[in-house]
Amino acid sequence: MSNQTGNAPHTLPPLPYSDNALEPVISANTLGFHYGKHHKTYVDNLNKLIAGTELADVSLEGVIAATAGQADKVAIFNNAAQVWNHTFYWNSLSPKGGGEPPASLRQKIETSFGGVDACKKELANAATTQFGSGWAWLVKDGDSLKVIKTSNADLPIIKGLKPLLTIDVWEHAYYLDYQNRRADYVSAVLDKLINWGFAADNDV
Repeated sequence: MSNQTGNAPHTLPPLPYSDNALEPVISANTLGFHYGKHHKTYVDNLNKLIAGTELADVSLEGVIAATAGQADKVAIFNNAAQVWNHTFYWNSLSPKGGGEPPASLRQKIETSFGGVDACKKELANAATTQFGSGWAWLVKDGDSLKVIKTSNADLPIIKGLKPLLTIDVWEHAYYLDYQNRRADYVSAVLDKLINWGFAADNDV
């Protein structure tokens, strides 16, 4: 999921749908600010921070791996991880989302959680109980699936886990549409936008 080609700086990847495609769950107004301002700022900040350094020509995943847990590189890690997280989040949503997962993924969800509804309940719980800013994730841990939550810019790939889906619970992801009703946003995303096909594609 690198956003880099050759020696070019990191770029803001295009959205996989139009800015009004997720309405009414997520408005074009929210998407405009979230993608066009927040996501873009992370990309711009990352490029400024790594310009002229040994990380200037490194892939996005490489930058994340090289800076995770490094006290003197926190700003680089935070911006690189947020570029990665947001790109992954946009792909975790689909205008035709919700519904049932593909058969192969559904079988693994049933084995790990007991059923799709139980999986969704765990995702909703992780997303609504994450204190402050962060993310709820469906991840692959060895042969099983589980739900985790991370704070701020933290992400599963530095924990040896393979992310399949994520829900952004930073306030800028939902506040313009839902104000403080995070649970309503999470429920609507899980019911109408979550991209099980993307998760199935990642489950390899």
